[in-house]
Amino acid sequence: MLSRRNILAGGTGLLAAAGAAQPFALSAQERGASVDGSRSASLFLPDDGPAPATIDRLPLDWSKERTRTLQAQLERAGYDGILLTNQWNIIYFTGLWHTTTERMIHCFIPTQGSSPIWFYPALDRDLIRSWWFEDGDMYFDWLDVAGAMPNEGIVKKGPTRDLWVWLMEGLKRRGFAGRPLAVDKELVPTAQKKVVDVLGSPMAAADDLCLAMRMRKTPLEIALTRRAYSYFDRIHAFARDLILTHGTDLVDYEVAHAAEKFGTDLIMNDLNFDGKPHSAVGVSVGVKCRAGQPTGYPHPNQFYYNKVERGQALQVSGVVRIGGCGGECYRPYMIGPRTAHMEKIWTGARDACLMQKDLSRKGTECADVAYAIHELQVGRGLQDYIYHRPAHGEGMEGHQPPYLALGDHTILDTGMMFSVEPGLFDPQTGVGANFSDGFIVQDEGPSLQMSRLPWSEEWAFIDI
Repeated sequence: MLSRRNILAGGTGLLAAAGAAQPFALSAQERGASVDGSRSASLFLPDDGPAPATIDRLPLDWSKERTRTLQAQLERAGYDGILLTNQWNIIYFTGLWHTTTERMIHCFIPTQGSSPIWFYPALDRDLIRSWWFEDGDMYFDWLDVAGAMPNEGIVKKGPTRDLWVWLMEGLKRRGFAGRPLAVDKELVPTAQKKVVDVLGSPMAAADDLCLAMRMRKTPLEIALTRRAYSYFDRIHAFARDLILTHGTDLVDYEVAHAAEKFGTDLIMNDLNFDGKPHSAVGVSVGVKCRAGQPTGYPHPNQFYYNKVERGQALQVSGVVRIGGCGGECYRPYMIGPRTAHMEKIWTGARDACLMQKDLSRKGTECADVAYAIHELQVGRGLQDYIYHRPAHGEGMEGHQPPYLALGDHTILDTGMMFSVEPGLFDPQTGVGANFSDGFIVQDEGPSLQMSRLPWSEEWAFIDI
């Protein structure tokens, strides 16, 4: 079996035999072969703009502009501020990348004001205070005791403090009692009662204001997404070259981890970061590979450790993001000798992807795109292999509304980004094909494809 140390560095060595259990072996000539993705990269689609961003993350000025836009919408709606509780809303509008646990990190955006008001645990004080911070209240930890601050030398026990009430009291001290306020979710009755008890009036749910902005990607988000996909293209080229070079000496696990290490090195060696907060944020590199039987299921639950073999389906998939921008990119392969059934499933999935690109235009209803794609699949006699909708919306959090689904009647608008997944799956033969990519709705014409990976038989019908 290939050495992870050598494969991950460029894909050229052997794992020292662990007893007699090693099932595969490479010749000395194969061991010295180099894999860098250049062979497959020659098949990339031509550049079509926009150019990849040169920045590593969305800057604070971008978040401040987004906040000003939100404030203008709040004013038009008659609200004096909004409480952000959702991690992705906080990241989007403030630029503060953070981890969520049971600990409460919320921020309040006043309609008339220049900065957020933070409510946060001592755990995150360095992150928050070193970013966009002018005002805020800190508690020690979850579960909290009023007045206890071991970090300040104050250690005490006592009744558990209700941090939701504590937050409302913080807003009241700042003069927000009795004023029309919003929150980015629908509050459960018990939470709403506490709002009324402290502030005198309920908070209205205004999650739609936040989501509507996040669904429509700005030009800078699109440029940063294109940068993430430019790395993803090279990761896929590396994985394809690795399979072509070492073929049946691999298991799918090795392909995935070799490509993920290749991609991580590629990206991190190109980013400006010093190990301190607020740099190299929102970076994720996840690559998977499944060979044979698992490709026949949309969401397999088994571990992927299958030998790459001739005459089988294989899929390389994953998600890459930089500064939270990026998305999915999958490509299914049919390894020769191919059956007519394998080619039918792959071609049906591919043609539906190209249909999605053409139909996903501004002003079109999501359900209409889904309907046309499912009509194509059924018209080709592929109904037995349909398991799901063609696509989901794509955002920093991954799946995001709207959806290209029969029941989603959202009208497509500029900047909406979607996965590309009209996949087809046959568990009986262990053959499946599920492409994905990033398609972004344009002002005019068909959607813009984020990757430069082709949809061709030349790319996907391989022989090893």
